[in-house]
Amino acid sequence: MSRALMPNMLTPQDLEPNWEWRDKLPAWGHMSVDFERRIDHDRLRRYRLARTRQALQNSPAGTLLLFDVNNIRYVSATKIGEWERDKMCRFCLLTGDDSPYVWDFGSAAEHHKRYSDWLEPEHCLAGVVGMRGTIPPEFGLMKKYAKQIAGLIRDAGMGNMPVGVDYAETAMFHALQEEGLNVIDGQQIMLAAREIKNWDEIQLLTQAASMVDGVYHMIYEELKPGVRENDIVALSNKMLYEMGSDDVEAINAISGERCNPHPHNFTDRLFRPGDQAFFDILQSYQGYRTCYYRTFNIGRATPAQNDAYVKAREWIDASISMIKPGVSTDKVAEVWPKAEEFGFPNEDAAFGLQFGHGLGLALHERPIISRAVSLDHPMEIQTGMVFALETYCPAADGYSAARIEEEVVVTETGCEVISLFPAEDLPIANRY
Repeated sequence: MSRALMPNMLTPQDLEPNWEWRDKLPAWGHMSVDFERRIDHDRLRRYRLARTRQALQNSPAGTLLLFDVNNIRYVSATKIGEWERDKMCRFCLLTGDDSPYVWDFGSAAEHHKRYSDWLEPEHCLAGVVGMRGTIPPEFGLMKKYAKQIAGLIRDAGMGNMPVGVDYAETAMFHALQEEGLNVIDGQQIMLAAREIKNWDEIQLLTQAASMVDGVYHMIYEELKPGVRENDIVALSNKMLYEMGSDDVEAINAISGERCNPHPHNFTDRLFRPGDQAFFDILQSYQGYRTCYYRTFNIGRATPAQNDAYVKAREWIDASISMIKPGVSTDKVAEVWPKAEEFGFPNEDAAFGLQFGHGLGLALHERPIISRAVSLDHPMEIQTGMVFALETYCPAADGYSAARIEEEVVVTETGCEVISLFPAEDLPIANRY
């Protein structure tokens, strides 16, 4: 058995991101083959655990207790399906230099023992706590597992150090404190670990983006009167799952008078000639996410709609031109218009419209770029970060709007855009 994540198997080399900056980032096929080196999953697992250990060592905590499924996957490389995401039924413990412990839902723990040979079998445990309160705290599971967790922490010699918890049910926080544990914010530790992507993560993100490229071509062909927003959502879901998506998190489909203000959802509205319509595709491949907006017009476009698109494109191009290692996020946010300049009373009301956010196992990782946040709390952009930049411009007609988003990988000298469906000019689907 490989036991690739056992602590005595990790070396300083596992922290190396193994980037290969060439002429263009590759987007490999999705199968493993013997004639090309594609995703190295053992290297990916070792890198993520090594990054977590490094972040833990740089923090005041001695232990991480994780309920966020993205963090559990990052540390332990275990996943039991998207249905788990809102259940709060799984948890993972990383204590000092020990191997990860994973408490999993029923028979999943036995499955890990058999097939996840990078984990120690005795660290794969069956367990569940509250499942968002559906198992009442009075039943005693919170106290039971808090006691077990506290014992493992003390056995590892970390009992006098804080425990970083990403999030948990309120009753679980109380149970941990009753066991004498000093709980601090572990989500910040994990976000620090996940900031810099290695070569395998970047390839997975590029593969995920290439799937969305294809979906947008399909949307371009299907957009016409008589088709509804939810029809496009259905077709997109079907195509993504056929291509190997493991989670279509959401597809925004916004058209016509629904474009302004931006509602962030879809309906059964029929597309009409001359509609401006924009879409956002949020899905993951092997856990790695996309966030990728495109705007189209159906049949024709008015000067006001074209003007809105040109402005949105100018704003996103200005932000892309700023992206390189060493630049701080406030400098990127400064090239975007103030909220008042595109019809909003303040930056809070416009939050998420001129926006940047990290991409990885979660949709929103570091860095966050926004005039509401970055001007006062900037972060340094670093090589190996992957994030999305998105802009929004209302049209002068009062109801249309343009929305564009590009995913970028920060290279040693600048950045490379990996969202490749053409967006330099406003696409007109089924032009009259």
